[in-house]
Amino acid sequence: MAGRRKSQKTEYYFDYSLLFIILFLTGFGLVMIYSASAYDATTQNLNEDYYLMHQAFAAALGLVGMFFVSHIPYHFWERFAVIGYVVSLILIALVLSPLGVEVNGARRWLNLGMSIQPAEIAKLAMILFLATFICKMGRNIRTSKGFLTVIGVSLPHVFCIWQITNNLSSAIIVLGIAVLMLFVASPQYKPFFIIGGIGALAVIGVIFGVKQLQSIEGLDFRFARIMAWLDPEAYASGKGFQTLQALYAIGSGGIFGKGLGQSIQKLGFLPEQQNDMIFSIICEELGLFGGIAVILIFLLLIWRLMIIANNASDLFGALLVVGVLGHIAIQVILNVAVVTNSMPNTGVSLPFISYGGSSILFLLIEMGLVMSVARGIKVRDV
Repeated sequence: MAGRRKSQKTEYYFDYSLLFIILFLTGFGLVMIYSASAYDATTQNLNEDYYLMHQAFAAALGLVGMFFVSHIPYHFWERFAVIGYVVSLILIALVLSPLGVEVNGARRWLNLGMSIQPAEIAKLAMILFLATFICKMGRNIRTSKGFLTVIGVSLPHVFCIWQITNNLSSAIIVLGIAVLMLFVASPQYKPFFIIGGIGALAVIGVIFGVKQLQSIEGLDFRFARIMAWLDPEAYASGKGFQTLQALYAIGSGGIFGKGLGQSIQKLGFLPEQQNDMIFSIICEELGLFGGIAVILIFLLLIWRLMIIANNASDLFGALLVVGVLGHIAIQVILNVAVVTNSMPNTGVSLPFISYGGSSILFLLIEMGLVMSVARGIKVRDV
């Protein structure tokens, strides 16, 4: 007697909470960019919505890219891992060519019809390449040779971003992404404690050495920033000016802020108010409440990424999500630390919120990859 076979249908996961957070941060970023940049745009004889329109265009492209990438199985991109690795290095090198664009004394962009920052492409390329590379290494990742090999393949990008584009902060972020992905894939913790200890001693040594100096004159600008960080008021008219103005903005905002659009520091006092220092404008206009709320939203985003990584259907998918998580977490920590003078000043934008077309475009594409991994999670069989 023939039995009736129950049809089976697999239900796949979609993280609506993650989508809401992404859309909220992108929309909130556009609002804050307009608030922070309108006055500055008019002083440059531009339309007051100049920065807003440029960011909105990049965000729209990014959302289309996110939607497109999210509907493609993430294993499709494995075949482009090596190509992305090589192309991103070439693009960094092209900064030295006539295609390179200099902004505010820094040559970090390419004119490819629109202004593109190769360091942002490199972050995405390294996440894809390292996820593919680590998976192919298999159990060899457990050996010292495997560990050093993974770190080694990230160093060309780290070195080129640092030396060619003179962008140490992005180089640190790329290295941090590589270390975090390796930490998740490797069962051994001892090498990470050793690296962390050496890094901490090096930082303490540099700070102690700079602290012994009597003058900022003739110093490399990075060492000068460390001196200004240690005593910003002593360099209030120079390297400490931006930090002090950011702290004034945060302090004057109080608990609930002066109100959206009511910042005083954005009226020509705080440099890069729509870029690296936008968090201080958030605190001035929305107060401590607004600043903490933004941090909590980023924590919620990181939590959702952790859930997706933990439930990914394979190691490759998990590593992709961990790479994106590392990118966002490191950048948020560095940006907030700089704005609050918890570390020396360095050019790090606040993800999804700071002005920067390349940043928002490739961040949203990374989120598309995360959503693709999430779509591969089986919820249950019915």
